[in-house]
Amino acid sequence: MHRIQLLDLLKKQKGFDENETKMIDETIEFVQTNEDCFKRELSIGHVTGSAWIVDKSRQFVLLTHHRKLNKWFQPGGHCDGDSDVLNVAMKEAIEETGVADIQVLSDEIFDVDIHLIPERKGIAAHFHYDIRFLFEADKNIPLVISEESNDLAWIGIAKVSELNDSESITRMARKF
Repeated sequence: MHRIQLLDLLKKQKGFDENETKMIDETIEFVQTNEDCFKRELSIGHVTGSAWIVDKSRQFVLLTHHRKLNKWFQPGGHCDGDSDVLNVAMKEAIEETGVADIQVLSDEIFDVDIHLIPERKGIAAHFHYDIRFLFEADKNIPLVISEESNDLAWIGIAKVSELNDSESITRMARKF
């Protein structure tokens, strides 16, 4: 069961565009090849889980201004050995936003992205094979900024690219 659940989800996933389709294929290969793919100790890279959290109107997304990377991103983080990536995404969303009442909108994958994490404090550059899931939360619930963030905010989906114009983020916004 260790990798089978994720591989099954990835094999069902249809890419939004050619770029995402390529990353899905590469992620499948990575997970099949690396038994320790959920552990951050795998120095070439590892699977991470992220949450694209929208409000009930589907007009806003909850983003965090990441302290270390100094950019706006969706909440997410390392699996640390947990192969239930949906659970990881939910846990990270709650930890990074302070919002306990987050609903899973689908247990299917929302988006797949592979991105290079630069070398930092003696940890070599490596890849995150990021599995993103779609969640919903009430945008009136107070937010709690964690030590990992400089800020949290509900951003109009049409304005996401003004805060982070990377293909990784704008592709998720285009899916709405």
